[in-house]
Amino acid sequence: MAVEPLTSGASGRINALFSLRALRSLLLLLNAVVLFLLVPFRGKANSGDNVGKDEKQESGRKGLASTVIRVPWALLPWRNATMAVDHEVAAAVRRSQAIRRVFQDDDDDTVREFCLFSTARGDTLFTQSWTPISVQVRGLVVLLHGLNEHSGRYTSFAKRLNANGFKVYGMDWVGHGGTDGIHAYVHSLDDAVVDLKIFLDKVLAENPGLPCFCFGHSTGGAIVLKAVLDPKVEAQVAGIIMTSPAVAIQPTHPIVMALAPVISFLVPRYQITVANKKGRPVSRDPQALVEKYSDPLVYTGPLRVRTGCELLRITSYLQQNLRKFTVPFFVLHGTDDTVTDPQASEKLYKEAASTDKTIRLFQGLLHDLLFELEREAVTDGIIEWLNCRV
Repeated sequence: MAVEPLTSGASGRINALFSLRALRSLLLLLNAVVLFLLVPFRGKANSGDNVGKDEKQESGRKGLASTVIRVPWALLPWRNATMAVDHEVAAAVRRSQAIRRVFQDDDDDTVREFCLFSTARGDTLFTQSWTPISVQVRGLVVLLHGLNEHSGRYTSFAKRLNANGFKVYGMDWVGHGGTDGIHAYVHSLDDAVVDLKIFLDKVLAENPGLPCFCFGHSTGGAIVLKAVLDPKVEAQVAGIIMTSPAVAIQPTHPIVMALAPVISFLVPRYQITVANKKGRPVSRDPQALVEKYSDPLVYTGPLRVRTGCELLRITSYLQQNLRKFTVPFFVLHGTDDTVTDPQASEKLYKEAASTDKTIRLFQGLLHDLLFELEREAVTDGIIEWLNCRV
């Protein structure tokens, strides 16, 4: 079965999103919007000449012109409210699906639970946990998924960690999985960083005295990296693990970095289909690809402008602060990854000030390391690294 799905990692579609062709499309769109707003909409008389006479008489009495201005449907305030309700309904549906999967998991060796909590922004975050039943818990792992996916995809990985004495917590960050927000739309990745910090506080309060590690895949890795630059978070965690982290994105043209914030401000939710081209798969396992892209909680639509800009912003920030990382870390990357750059992971390893740092490059593997054919070897390496630090 030939499978060539859309990639859904951190930077696979950034260059396409902010390519010259895409920028020309946006300029045409903005030009059309300006013309649309400047051109008056003159209403046609529906009742023949009598209506026209009545309008003229009325305008004559008031001393006003008889032009009837019609507001475009797209600009009606209630339309935005309707769209907001639609997005809320869609988020509620995703949340119910995420909750249903927790209840349907009847593993005899693991207790799987979910928890909802509200942020200061008013968003409801979906979180879940996997707790071993017959194995003593000796450490914690807080898991952050990548762009366009959700924490539930890592259930098998969480259960492997359970079997080795680690309780696992997962958080669906804003716009993903069972959490509020437009599906896969990220207004600010700083919100996800703040949410992670709050979630960490909750996890540590529930499990005093246990060492805590953070795991992040792709964009989740970038979020974890930015969070541990906070001295408080650095003191809370015993180390971090990253698979295929989004550490750097190289725009196709220098002007992209200057134009991206402006475009994302003007049309933040605009989706460019050119940024949704089919590319190389994120795994060499056909079954893993089918399962991923048939999952309704995995987003496969076009990347939104603001989301792309946020990815550029956080990776630019990380590049400027590589030497400030002092937390113990383990970074894993496939050499054939075309979504995030393995060379950026090597740069992180070389420049970080951490005295306890490890990198492992897997020859020929793609982006989703935990869903590759060699997933067991990848997981074994992570467990070995954790065992040495507990």
